[in-house]
Amino acid sequence: MTMPTTFTADSAHAGMRLDVFVSAHLAPQYSRSQVARMIKAGLVTVNGAPARAAAAVRAGDRIEIAPPKAPLPRESTGEAPAIDVLYSDDEMIVVDKPAGVAVHPSPGHPDGTLVDALLARFPELATMAEPDGVLRPGIVHRLDKDTSGVMVVARTPFARMALSRQFKERTVKKTYLAIVRGVIPRDRVTIERPVGRHPVERKRMSVVSRTPRAAVSHVTVLHRFKPAGRDEPGATLVRVVPETGRTHQIRVHLASIGHPCLGDTLYGGPKIGGFTRQALHALAIAISHPKSAEPMEFIAPPPADFAAMLARHGVATTASEIRRWIAAP
Repeated sequence: MTMPTTFTADSAHAGMRLDVFVSAHLAPQYSRSQVARMIKAGLVTVNGAPARAAAAVRAGDRIEIAPPKAPLPRESTGEAPAIDVLYSDDEMIVVDKPAGVAVHPSPGHPDGTLVDALLARFPELATMAEPDGVLRPGIVHRLDKDTSGVMVVARTPFARMALSRQFKERTVKKTYLAIVRGVIPRDRVTIERPVGRHPVERKRMSVVSRTPRAAVSHVTVLHRFKPAGRDEPGATLVRVVPETGRTHQIRVHLASIGHPCLGDTLYGGPKIGGFTRQALHALAIAISHPKSAEPMEFIAPPPADFAAMLARHGVATTASEIRRWIAAP
């Protein structure tokens, strides 16, 4: 949109939520969540007045949509971090995000984010600002700052819609590696525990919450490591395939069964094995190409801290072994 757009609701639209009405008229360029942010930013008016996303549309209502705001300028003072690009085409980019890199700027992490790295490598992504002017170019999913691994980034508005829909409909398969405290006795564990904000500690998520949301994680044991000394509890290398994508889900689920990720001090993980961050890595992602619908899979090999600990225990990280981990029943 380069100029204000106006629609008049008729009787067929009566009772429809405003965000549903607007997103139906702006698809596929903007998703419903983006439209909700547009409404919140005051870019949508009903009969000349601001309205809520949940407001019901009435026949005869005049809905006007202002142009999206220009992207807020990035005033980064830090260097863009180096990232490995695993794949790119006209519609999407796939990267291997390093541990210690936040996905997008925030009050606590204003510089050196994945967004900065993407803009340095692909400056045209600046046109992919959100409707409210916030710059999250093509970000359709996230990893925690200290979680490493594979991420998919949309390069066009169409791809952003198509990929977001896949995540929403849970047709994306994400495969994680984690090294956890203690030896897990069972070969396979499915954790079905709702996850929500911790009732007291606001920086944490918890399986005990006033606002829980359903969450499911499938855990498969790949290797068990004996204790290296009397004071160490042993460890287990696991593959985790989440069905849902709640904040901190895998970290919270593993801690809830008594096996937090090594290095994850927020959830009780010990700093052993050389890990100063949570031992969690997004190993692989399987998606459909946003335009051709071709099935695609991308793999980010285990980073140096994972590889070093595994090597100490005689576990290979060859391409064939990684494939075996991904395909394990």
